[in-house]
Amino acid sequence: MLSLAPGANLRLLCLGAHSDDIEIGAGGTVLRWLQQGRVAAVRWVVWAATDERAREAEHSATLFLRAAPPGSAEVTVHRFPDGSLLAERAAIKAEYEKLKTFEPTVILTHYQHDLHQDHRLVSELTWNTFRSHLILEYEIPKYDGDLGNPAAFVELPPEVLSQKLALLREGFPTQAAKHWYDDETFRALPRLRGIQSATRYAEAFYVRKLLIG
Repeated sequence: MLSLAPGANLRLLCLGAHSDDIEIGAGGTVLRWLQQGRVAAVRWVVWAATDERAREAEHSATLFLRAAPPGSAEVTVHRFPDGSLLAERAAIKAEYEKLKTFEPTVILTHYQHDLHQDHRLVSELTWNTFRSHLILEYEIPKYDGDLGNPAAFVELPPEVLSQKLALLREGFPTQAAKHWYDDETFRALPRLRGIQSATRYAEAFYVRKLLIG
């Protein structure tokens, strides 16, 4: 069950298959909740990265988590092979089990119907490991065209979205040459989700189970 009252002390677990997934899918939400003082602790976990991409992931996480309470954020970047997480399922599952000790109240993870095999595995193992937690599944725009119709939205003020875009540019310079990796892409989807949620900009999430107390 999610409480977003001021001082709610959320324990936030952020899971991403690749170095920039969390930032693209839920970076604005993380920024907003931290700036509003709603988060007591954060675990940030990336599963696949080369050494170069791991350095970017660690730097970017530091940028996005600057507003976290002192000593409350922990970042882990694993070196499992990009595109082959399924082959490492047992080892990754063992790492998931270790995350239980963090006792998260909200988990941000990949969308279950994402067409990237690494993303789907991260989502599957999230649900396999955490059974009494609020899980919000974020979306990643990509060539595959697998965007769906999410039902949960976090409104992003224009200044928060602008901050997210600036941090994406700063955090991931190796991605700048990709034809889709630009401000237009990362503004377009929040604008569309803003229309759906009767706001200007929003990040969207898929919610499979919600306990209302």
